[in-house]
Amino acid sequence: MKKITKNLLLGAAAVYGSTFQAVACTGISLTARDGSYVQARTIEWSRGVLQSEYVIIPRGEQLTSFTPTGTNGLTFTAKYGVVGLTVVQKEFIAEGINEAGLSAGLFFFPRYGGYGTYDPAQNRRTLADLQVTEWMLSQFSSIDGIKEALSSVHVVGLEKESVVHWRIGEPSGRQVVLEIVGGVPHFYENEVGVLTNAPGFEWQLTNLNNYVNLYPGDASVRKLGGITLQPTGGNSGFLGIPGDATPPSRFVRAAFYRGTAPQRATGFDTVQQCFHLLNNFDIPIGIEHAQGDIPDIPSATQWTSAIDLSNRKVYYKTAYNNSIRCIDLGTIDFSKVKYQSQPLDKIQEQPVEMVKILR
Repeated sequence: MKKITKNLLLGAAAVYGSTFQAVACTGISLTARDGSYVQARTIEWSRGVLQSEYVIIPRGEQLTSFTPTGTNGLTFTAKYGVVGLTVVQKEFIAEGINEAGLSAGLFFFPRYGGYGTYDPAQNRRTLADLQVTEWMLSQFSSIDGIKEALSSVHVVGLEKESVVHWRIGEPSGRQVVLEIVGGVPHFYENEVGVLTNAPGFEWQLTNLNNYVNLYPGDASVRKLGGITLQPTGGNSGFLGIPGDATPPSRFVRAAFYRGTAPQRATGFDTVQQCFHLLNNFDIPIGIEHAQGDIPDIPSATQWTSAIDLSNRKVYYKTAYNNSIRCIDLGTIDFSKVKYQSQPLDKIQEQPVEMVKILR
């Protein structure tokens, strides 16, 4: 069952003769004036409905990783309670947070990363790439703890074409990117506060130098020979910022939008700001497909989340329902709550508030 559903997500590229434009993610992070730290992101899949759920993992829950041959990988017991947002299956946490405030999420990273070779003899320490987030959040309270323990597990992909990288954050505002290339893990301190997909994180940072000419506001009026050149509209200082949906272009756009965003007062204000910024990264379903090959979903951007690490709250909205919903970890007793998962949308329909006109 596991392998089949995984094929639906990542093997679809081969099935449909597609490249990996079907999978995309954009992540940003912001800090409020009161010190609250928020990590937000989109998740895209343009081949069908992801069947995403939220999952609650209590302390003491025993979890087992899948391997390419079955449910026979690493077994671990949750030390921390977790709230996660999943893709395809409840074990595949794409974004989440634990009760200690550690947050982590996966971003697809095709062709540029690569794990070690799967060895059935190492099943007891084998951890599926799409369950690394579940393992990190249930076991650790800090980035350094993850770094120290990573060598104790053997990360593998459930599909040959499946590769992801991870964003990990602490309430302090520290954030790192984890990429595994050639079986070797690399941690990068993420001071730009942005992550998308391929190429690698270091390449994305270097590419930002190609946009050193961009700045907020309007360009100055200039003389060219005998004529005067002036902006044709507002925001001309950002003329040339890439507007397409490829990962490098989204990385540049997210970096500049984040870098120019005014600092808000509170965590909740910052959560709202993150949703506004990420509205710019919704990917229309029509641009992902040739004409006549478009699935019946409202958007390639299936959901957007914002996690307030400081106040331990998970916010999300979906392509079917743009109303923002919130899970407050402070209201959950992780010593008593049962393991559970529920669809992000109980009903896949946008609620509309009717305005009553007074006579």
